Amino acid sequence: MKLTIKHAIGFAFLFSLIFGALETAVAQQQKKRVIQLSGVVLEEDSAANNSRPLAGVHVYVPKAGRGTTTNGMGFFSMPVLENDEIVVSSVGFQKQHFTVPAGSPEYQTIVVTMVMDTTYLQEIVIIPFPTEEVFKQAVLALNMPVDDNGVDKRNFNQELMALMVKTAPMDGYQNQRYYLDQWAGSANNRFQPVTNPFLNPFNWAKFFSSLKKDKKKK
Repeated sequence: MKLTIKHAIGFAFLFSLIFGALETAVAQQQKKRVIQLSGVVLEEDSAANNSRPLAGVHVYVPKAGRGTTTNGMGFFSMPVLENDEIVVSSVGFQKQHFTVPAGSPEYQTIVVTMVMDTTYLQEIVIIPFPTEEVFKQAVLALNMPVDDNGVDKRNFNQELMALMVKTAPMDGYQNQRYYLDQWAGSANNRFQPVTNPFLNPFNWAKFFSSLKKDKKKK
């Protein structure tokens, strides 16, 4: 099969288009500088009007498929490119978005404050009575000893209140914080050696010396 001049010109034009597109893509990729993005993610505490570090927060670039998580102090560091869109997300908080501006310095530092994502549900009242009227009649029939302000002073017993605080289980928010702290700690200590205190001779020496001191006291 012989190639005509027309076919040769067509092939040459096609190759020039392909190489031109490749050179343009390479040039655009080279224009984007690599920037070391570091920062701290804080949890907004509106009640106390201050902020505290938030561990286990995901910081990632969705389009590039790369990212990292904050450590126990809420710190993170990752390489990014100019104009990358950063997403900061954590369970129970609203997602935060940040775009790396063009012309950013080689080392960029940011501070991200997470706002709690609160969902209010419709109020539900559960009572062990068929109707509210029957419940009110049962409460009035109890004849509880209250003062002029309608308060039972027995509910303010210091020992009873201390026992209630001591035995109260963690709520959902505390369980979430405990899990995130444990997860962040395990990620940080993943590459560190695990020691067994029972194999430490110094601990055994302290143990025997304490036994001797207890015998002398007796």
